[in-house]
Amino acid sequence: MKASPFISTILFLLLSACGDDMQSISKLPDDAIILAFGDSLTYGTGAKDDESYPVVLQELTHLKVINAGIPGEESESGLYRLSELLEQYKPQLLILCHGGNDLLRKKNIIKMESNIRAMIKLAKDKNISVVILGVPKPGLFLSSFEVYEKIAMSTGITFIEDLIPKVLGDNSLKSDAIHPNKFGYRIMAETIHSVLKKSGAI
Repeated sequence: MKASPFISTILFLLLSACGDDMQSISKLPDDAIILAFGDSLTYGTGAKDDESYPVVLQELTHLKVINAGIPGEESESGLYRLSELLEQYKPQLLILCHGGNDLLRKKNIIKMESNIRAMIKLAKDKNISVVILGVPKPGLFLSSFEVYEKIAMSTGITFIEDLIPKVLGDNSLKSDAIHPNKFGYRIMAETIHSVLKKSGAI
């Protein structure tokens, strides 16, 4: 699907915003597996099955991308689930987008941070590179919740800060108040693809 000029402009702005603090990532082999792990934003709620960001990212990278998103999942459940998936798929890259449901349900933020740090440790202990997406805190003006930047800086992983807040801040890219539509998910995939190229992963 070719993007409209309007969507292409948004994509250009997002790519510019996401390119300042790229961590290098080991180049992925041709048979690499990418595990896209998270909640409904990873699953693709609000779009068809073949329009989620993991599906589009697979098309763009020509690598196998596993959609391991479960709508409504909180970080504590995600932490328990991730270990088994890492063993099952043995990915070379983890794209982590989690914690949004903790924020929406006003769960303990310190516990959420601990869970996400534990997810990253699980991956890094297996020499799996990690990219984390910043999730916005609820509010009128969306911005990535500060804890994600703190986690990324202290763990040395690649952080895509503004992607989800900017997609969800544009009504033309949303299916409802908290989920992208097919255009929003495509922008997510194209932005992540660009970040992977800039970081040396592909």
